[in-house]
Amino acid sequence: MNTSIELVQLGPLAQLRTGKLARRLVQLMVGLFFYGVSMAIMIRGDLGLSPWDTLHIGLTERLSLSFSAVVIGLSFLVLLLWIPLREIPGLGTIANAIVIGLSADLGLRMLETPEGLPARLVLTVGGVLLCGLGSALYIGAQLGRGPRDGLMTGLHRVTGLSLRLVRTGLEVAVLLMGLALGGLGLLGIGTVLFSLAIGPLTQALLPWVLVAPRQR
Repeated sequence: MNTSIELVQLGPLAQLRTGKLARRLVQLMVGLFFYGVSMAIMIRGDLGLSPWDTLHIGLTERLSLSFSAVVIGLSFLVLLLWIPLREIPGLGTIANAIVIGLSADLGLRMLETPEGLPARLVLTVGGVLLCGLGSALYIGAQLGRGPRDGLMTGLHRVTGLSLRLVRTGLEVAVLLMGLALGGLGLLGIGTVLFSLAIGPLTQALLPWVLVAPRQR
């Protein structure tokens, strides 16, 4: 592990010119697939969801759409908010918007909610762990932020507020909207576990999968 490698801010073309493109594309797609499947695992665990998935499920129930349609549609709506923030999408941004929704839908088709609490707890914890790994993989590929991540960083840059404050504000806002749409039954130990663990997990795993840009 090379701890000297750092995340870089690159435009869409520069992202494709920094070397190791084949490896980075594979890593991106694997990471996004893991992320989407982790969402399905937590949903089937039925012990609470991440804030954004609470909103996704709430919208799914109200709009009578598939989960993947809601995830993909909301991703592109969030991308519209990038315009006034002057955020620039990359290949990973568009892939994020599509692949996560499709892989989550696949996971939901393959999994069922188990009856016993221990099995549901295993699914919930496993979903958080897989989400942390998926996040580290797609971020480490350095091919662009996801729609929701870009909204966070864009608001941070424009408002001057701390990244932690902006992220917390967004997470609380979408959680409240999701609970208003889908009910308090979407809130649970999984929500708390995800909120506390996903940041440290991603940070701990990222150095192992972060791809160094080619030096010019």
